[in-house]
Order: sequence, then C-alpha cells, then structure tokens
Amino acid sequence: MTIQEENMVWIKAASYEELPVNTGKTIRYQGDEVALFKLSSGNIKAIQNRCPHKEGVLAEGIVCDEHVFCPMHDRRIDLSSGLVQAPDTGCVRTYLTKIQDGNVWIRFSKAEELAC
Repeated sequence: MTIQEENMVWIKAASYEELPVNTGKTIRYQGDEVALFKLSSGNIKAIQNRCPHKEGVLAEGIVCDEHVFCPMHDRRIDLSSGLVQAPDTGCVRTYLTKIQDGNVWIRFSKAEELAC
C-alpha cells in the first residue's frame, strides 16, 4: 500500500508489532534498498542498506543504542544522521519513517535527492 504526496510517496513497510527489536529488516522499493530497524527505545529508523565502505548489508549488522555496526568491517553508523562515526568516514542516506494504525511507513522521494 502507498500514500502519495507531492514529490514523495509513503510505503507501508511492516507491522510495528511484528518487527523484532534491534534486528534489521530489508525493504525494497523501486531500486532503493532500505534497512529498517525497531530500536529498544521503540523508535523506528530507516537507512540505506549498504555500507559506504565495502557495501556490507546493514540490515544484517549489530544494533547498539542508536547505531548499527556494518557486518563486514565493523564501521559504526548513526541511525539518525546516517554518518559513519570517527575515525572512519562516509555516510548513508536516511529515510523518514512514521507509525500509523499499527504499521511502519517509509517515505521515498520522487525527486532525486543527495545520498547524504
């Protein structure tokens, strides 16, 4: 199911209650691949699913607080900003999320956006 707004679309990604805590879920939509996380705080975060270093699948990474660790080389990525934490560098795209009627929605822009 989708909800379209000007220059963006919201995609229903998962049921909030069925998402496991601190475990990533891969969501695909029209060429975008997103790692979706339900944190221990109950917050939902969505980021580009590939690490900028060696393209590790971030949905398979270990979550700690508000960060995910790349499963390939242990780079720590902030789930709110998408920034790789120092001393490493780089970033991944972040996606807006919302919870509505017990479902998690991810916003995809129809216009081209910068990755980060």
